[in-house]
Amino acid sequence: MNKEDKIFKIRHSLAHLLAMAVLDFDPKVKVTIGPVIDNGFYYDFDFSDGKTPTEKDLKTFQKTIKKLINKKLDFERKEVSEKEAREIFKDNPYKLELIDEIVNDGQKISIYSTGDFVDLCSGPHIENTKEIDAEAFEINKMAGAYWRGDEKNKMLTRIYGLAFENAAALEEHKKKMAEAAERDHRKISKEMNLYTFSELVGAGLPLFTPKGTAIRNALKNRLFEISARYDMQEVTIPHLAKKKLYEISGHAAKFSDELIKVVSHYDEFVLKPVNCPHHTQIYASIPRSYRDLPVRLMESTMQYRDEMPGEISGLTRVRSITCDDGHIFCTPEQVKNEVKSIAKIIEEFYTDIGLFGSHWVSLSTSDKKHPEKYIGDPETWKKSEQILKEISEELNLGAKTMEGEAALYGPKIDYMFKDSLGREWQLATIQLDFNMPKRFGLEYTDKDGQKKPPVMIHRAILGSYERFLAILIEHFAGNFPFWIAPVQVKILPVGETHNEKALELLAEFKKRKIRAEIDDSNDGFGKKVRKAKIEKVPYFVVIGDKEIAEDKFTLESRDKGNIGMLDLEKLVEDLK
Repeated sequence: MNKEDKIFKIRHSLAHLLAMAVLDFDPKVKVTIGPVIDNGFYYDFDFSDGKTPTEKDLKTFQKTIKKLINKKLDFERKEVSEKEAREIFKDNPYKLELIDEIVNDGQKISIYSTGDFVDLCSGPHIENTKEIDAEAFEINKMAGAYWRGDEKNKMLTRIYGLAFENAAALEEHKKKMAEAAERDHRKISKEMNLYTFSELVGAGLPLFTPKGTAIRNALKNRLFEISARYDMQEVTIPHLAKKKLYEISGHAAKFSDELIKVVSHYDEFVLKPVNCPHHTQIYASIPRSYRDLPVRLMESTMQYRDEMPGEISGLTRVRSITCDDGHIFCTPEQVKNEVKSIAKIIEEFYTDIGLFGSHWVSLSTSDKKHPEKYIGDPETWKKSEQILKEISEELNLGAKTMEGEAALYGPKIDYMFKDSLGREWQLATIQLDFNMPKRFGLEYTDKDGQKKPPVMIHRAILGSYERFLAILIEHFAGNFPFWIAPVQVKILPVGETHNEKALELLAEFKKRKIRAEIDDSNDGFGKKVRKAKIEKVPYFVVIGDKEIAEDKFTLESRDKGNIGMLDLEKLVEDLK
């Protein structure tokens, strides 16, 4: 969202009005930061003793904000000196910390005044509260949040608000939120029995059932099938390594707070937070010539991050992450063709799922103001960013440049897909890395006999299986396409006398690698049908007296209803 967009200014201005309403509720509260976010805004507060609000108080804040809107208050910007700023916010340690950062970055200090309220803010804002539709916002929830996201800091109270340009847009968003709640992967996964958690195993460590594993395997098999056509080769690596591996790669510093350490009787290890350093060691295991390149390695393997307990949520934020990971080692001359091949894999995989076309592409580059956040020299970064820009143009990706979004070791192309609820997710990525091979001393002998470092291309097509599965569940509301569905066909014998025929059909399905189950319970037939629908099975086969007499099977579709009576070969053909 552009900061100059009207809706950005409205949301930012409402954050200030929320702070004013909270100050009316607790005059001693310390206001901290209140940024714009997707669909609204939030503000973090440090309330005085005994004044922490409850959910009921959110309505009070909303009423107070509406009164402030009706007062037609101006938002007035003013630049102040460091001394003036420190005097204004002398009783607020949070604002003083922000002032320190602004001064250290060499930025100008600005404040915004609205009525009697003054806030440290760079803007922009609307000119007057009369520009806000008083029916187009809602103060909707609260949560705890550490100051600056650091668990070592004080826990603050975060108050969220929704905001749109008009009431109709707000209502439309609330409808989508209600639908999203119905599609919540945690709810649907429980109904479909896809995964579980155990306190004995630990938070953020999902255990996938046979049905959940069937989905994961279907995704993996399809991905590997497509990738094999582009000569990607599967490898296997251990789940841990010495910390030194990640110190060389730069990941030990980047993930210092998220590393999970393992101490054996003889050595100290780290559960791998990423997989790429291991792959560099497979490359380094034998001498390489330019004739051997490109070397294309891929696998689906777990990596681990020590996420804070409060941030763990369903499958979207976990501690054990099954990553679809691939790394290509090639010469600089081969980079463009390799990236184009990965782009083709992405297109085919997401076309199968039905998401390709509802996406846009970003070209993520480094933050030029903070080169210390990355490994490698500026000249190498400039070269690699130019290569990706040229590839994006040659593939007509229409990539938008997103400065500061690059990976630790290089720029990247990210694919942003939109789901059925209109939410955007960053899924596939292609990352260009001139730096890590040098850090590990990787080499190949060029045609001129010279030793040179290869270029490393990191690629993930679906990213984390856990997060991807959560997105897919919510996108399809559990109504997976046939090839992904954990149970593709449910066989429903009408009565006990039809069970033998049902077992024969199940055996045929297993031979033909169709994932099927029988419901041979004593439940009535109507209950069996309802259960199959709740489990969102794409097809179910009915076997009764008529079907046995004609040696056929009645096929019902989740999406299309009754298809008719078919013999075995026609039934299998239609399902396939």
